[in-house]
Amino acid sequence: MTVLGEYDVRSAARRGERFVYVAPGTIISPSARDAAEFLGVELRAGSPPAPAVAGTDQARAMSRTLLRRSPRWVPMVPRRGAEPKRFARLVIVGAGDVGAATAHQAASSALADEIVLVDIVPGRAAAVALDLEHASGITRSTTHCQGATSLTAVAGADVVVVTAGRPRTPGMSRAALTEVNGRVMRDVGAAIAAHAPMTVSVVVANPVEEMAHELWRAAEVPDDRVIGMAGTLDSCRFRREIAVVAGVTTADVDAIVLGSHGDEMVPIVSTATIKGRAVIDVLSAAQIADCIRRTIDGGAAVVDLRRSGSAYLAPAHAVIEVLDAMRGAQAGAVPVSVRVNGEYGIPDGFVGVPAQLSMRGVSGIAEITLTDPELSALRAAADAIRSRCGP
Repeated sequence: MTVLGEYDVRSAARRGERFVYVAPGTIISPSARDAAEFLGVELRAGSPPAPAVAGTDQARAMSRTLLRRSPRWVPMVPRRGAEPKRFARLVIVGAGDVGAATAHQAASSALADEIVLVDIVPGRAAAVALDLEHASGITRSTTHCQGATSLTAVAGADVVVVTAGRPRTPGMSRAALTEVNGRVMRDVGAAIAAHAPMTVSVVVANPVEEMAHELWRAAEVPDDRVIGMAGTLDSCRFRREIAVVAGVTTADVDAIVLGSHGDEMVPIVSTATIKGRAVIDVLSAAQIADCIRRTIDGGAAVVDLRRSGSAYLAPAHAVIEVLDAMRGAQAGAVPVSVRVNGEYGIPDGFVGVPAQLSMRGVSGIAEITLTDPELSALRAAADAIRSRCGP
């Protein structure tokens, strides 16, 4: 004979359950009835219904499922390199929002001995540099910062981060920036060819893949010396959207985005996890599709809210992630736009893939296992980028 006691009712309430189902023949103690009335738990005769009945609190059910399946989950932390190196000279072309935010983070983390900001607007780069020098009185950073107006300042750089270019305006696509920002990339590429042929370039200006191609062609450098910062930013946005829907923190989510930094981006759902569990086992297809849509529209959402200018804080963090991967402060491959040559069945061209980075640039491309639809989407993205870049 089964007895339903006060403890059973209180345990159900702590789990967030609104009903306790009582099997035929079960004796309900008076204290259980009192607890049920006090806690608002309904005692129902019969067996529990199927999990997906109408009225189920899906968010609460998801949270209980994740807790039940992963009771000892420990949030992930970035994989740190064993012996991080330090850049001798980091040059940031463009002292606007993204350039200034990147310089701020780079100086605060002391990842370079010297940071040089370059901007054609007189005084802008020098002002940011002086501001950062003043901040060192609090941060105690040993990084020296200076400003310049000429692209000849790229001379001697270990790495050149190119943030210069026109930002998007509301309703403007990344592709619409190709012509105006392409001229900037050609100028920077020419300066690199003349003054810093051994440097590694990290392109941030949109559209990223096309701009990386323009700079690579103008600078006439090896394929492994040009990196487009795109997948790192898109991946962090994808993780955030998944975390919001799942009701967890971003530290509980692992996910990457490949393809292009635009409409052809390819969020890799097959390897995405929440607390170690496959995303497809936790979220519905509709929820995942919504996360993908908001990831693709993430940059535009910021542009629409700002009305003047585009996102700059998350992009700056994404640049630092690339630089940390280059100098060994972060281990493992990171999603970036690089020039492939046969990997993933893609003949050539810039596209977002997981890549191993070093102080010399791209040291290798990681060919992870993708589903057939994901691989097809990645190849389609590469084809679309190639068609826009031209010969």
